[in-house]
Amino acid sequence: MIKTIDPTAIPQPELHGYLLSAVAPRPICFASTIDAEGNVNLSPFSFFNVFSSNPPVMIFSPSRSGRDNSLKHSHQNVKEVPEVVINIVDFPLVEQMSLSSTAYEKGVNEFVKSGLTAIPSEKVRPPRVAEAPVSFECSVTEVIELADTPGAGNLILAKVELIHINSDFLDGEGKLDPLKLDLVGRMGGSWYTRASGNSLFEIPKPIRTKGIGVDQLPEGIRNSNVLTGNNLGRLGNMEQLPTNGEVEEIAQDDEIRMLSKKLKDSPEKLKNELHWVAQQVLNENDTRKALAILIFAEQLR
Repeated sequence: MIKTIDPTAIPQPELHGYLLSAVAPRPICFASTIDAEGNVNLSPFSFFNVFSSNPPVMIFSPSRSGRDNSLKHSHQNVKEVPEVVINIVDFPLVEQMSLSSTAYEKGVNEFVKSGLTAIPSEKVRPPRVAEAPVSFECSVTEVIELADTPGAGNLILAKVELIHINSDFLDGEGKLDPLKLDLVGRMGGSWYTRASGNSLFEIPKPIRTKGIGVDQLPEGIRNSNVLTGNNLGRLGNMEQLPTNGEVEEIAQDDEIRMLSKKLKDSPEKLKNELHWVAQQVLNENDTRKALAILIFAEQLR
């Protein structure tokens, strides 16, 4: 059963909850700004992402309060001083980051309240978070105020002027290593997620290749009772079906021969077992072998 919701028919707080729980995890912009009097503010925002690399542009959105319609200090600050440092949040920072989201009075320095270290930036006036794995010094090129109602977003377009990376998070090639970064993402309510350990996985990206697509897989594979949508997506990313030679070779594989001998009188059961074997091979990231097993299974009569 599907629950269908008209966003204009429910209260803003309820809509807010649905949106933030469904659109997740979200990266966190830990933004340091400064007002015209030199007061520093440090606040996190999960309405945030990178939107361009040439020019390098990030956007974050300090929304109006859903309770009293007030504006965030970060929003007010960038209109006075159009500069921001976007600091990236990793797991060792998450509790201090959360503390800095407290609605302190204007003029209160969240660096001090959260116990984080402010260090001078090189091209902009707001300071950086010394503990952050990566910091982006940005100039604010535009502020787009979407509405003047409670919960309305205010898009802040930030052009990256300088990047600071803690070298502890680089791999041997000088690139940022996801396994070292240990980043966190925002979920709905008071929940977060951690991008580390078994939560990280790789999927081959079809950038320079053109996969055959799920529609080009044999019908028996597409309609498998074993294979999942993810399995079919991985198979459809192959550039071509296995050759007859590859299928003949897989038929001589010891495990396949044993299964074929054991279930020679039950072709449908054998086919089903071969799908389970192929799925295990897929989980081991040998897509071509898995597809050869499945093609072999399709040839059973």
